[in-house]
Amino acid sequence: MSESSTAAAASAPSVAQEFDATSARSLESLSLSVGVIAFVVIALVALPVFRLGEAPITGPGSIGQYVAISSGAVGFVSFFAGRLVMRGTGGPSRLSVLDYLDVAMLSLAHGIIALLSWTLIAHLLEAGFIGASVFAVALLVLSGSAAAVTAYVCFYSATHMDMHLLSIVLAVFLVEGVLASMLTASDPSWWKDNLSALGMTDDLSSMAFNVTLIVAGFIVTTLARYATVSIPTPHPHGRLYVRILLIVVGVFLACVGIFPVNEYFALHNTVATGMAVAFVVLAIGLRWWVPGVPRAFITLGWVFIAVIVVLAVFFAVGVYTLTAVELVAGILVFAWIVLFIRNAGALRTDAAAEASAAQARPADETAAGVPA
Repeated sequence: MSESSTAAAASAPSVAQEFDATSARSLESLSLSVGVIAFVVIALVALPVFRLGEAPITGPGSIGQYVAISSGAVGFVSFFAGRLVMRGTGGPSRLSVLDYLDVAMLSLAHGIIALLSWTLIAHLLEAGFIGASVFAVALLVLSGSAAAVTAYVCFYSATHMDMHLLSIVLAVFLVEGVLASMLTASDPSWWKDNLSALGMTDDLSSMAFNVTLIVAGFIVTTLARYATVSIPTPHPHGRLYVRILLIVVGVFLACVGIFPVNEYFALHNTVATGMAVAFVVLAIGLRWWVPGVPRAFITLGWVFIAVIVVLAVFFAVGVYTLTAVELVAGILVFAWIVLFIRNAGALRTDAAAEASAAQARPADETAAGVPA
């Protein structure tokens, strides 16, 4: 055997190593395997569902409906499985109730994102292929392929989850959930009242809106717990204050979905107002609690607050509707939270780099003969 073939054999991972979830290659192999399994299962289930017949692109009994529902289930299971895999590769031996809730809510968020994304894609394709039907073989291939893509992406997300990725999941989930509620609202004039009117009815649109807020609230509390763990700050209680206020924003956001405005008017408005107040206090106090945050981000927070105040004044004098004020304020608040997560990550990265450099400096000086 030549030296080159021997080296190639030595570098090739064994079957056990390829699926042990301890390296980037093994995680990629697992993600691909999960996608293949999803393809086979969903394609086989499509056989009795469509009975080798044709199906429309959207609507009841369509491939769009089947792909959306099956991909939602696949997304939930794949993300949950991915987190279980990561737990078995060095994670904590015992998980708290909050840890289990985090995994469940993030799995649900991925499932809902998959469902809404494929629903949107189906409606776009329907607009491009008006009146078209999908034949039997194409039904199996397309449904299996959609499930495979969903499984791969959600499993990959679970095995590579960090604060930056989690903030992106929060943004995508909120945008898709609220847009889906708007587009499917039974009352086309809902916007004349307020944004909370989307959650007042008993239809699917209302449920989607309220579930979006509840799950998003859980994600915000998850971000609050993990993003503030190791933020470098000289303030003795700065990290705690930031965490508490972010948790308040998340809990109050979930309460907005739990208590619809038509049934719990006072409580709904109280938690909605409290969420806004918590954001204002956090954006103002961050300068003192975490002084290492870039000035540009601090300034951005003040600008966001000023915009919200101006819009509130416009509403008070009758220039803007309450829906416009709530929508813009909501976008600004959660854009700020996403940017805060990224800035907190940058702070931790810089602090770790500085600590590594400080540790390496004495060793370099000793090697060069410089007295300590």
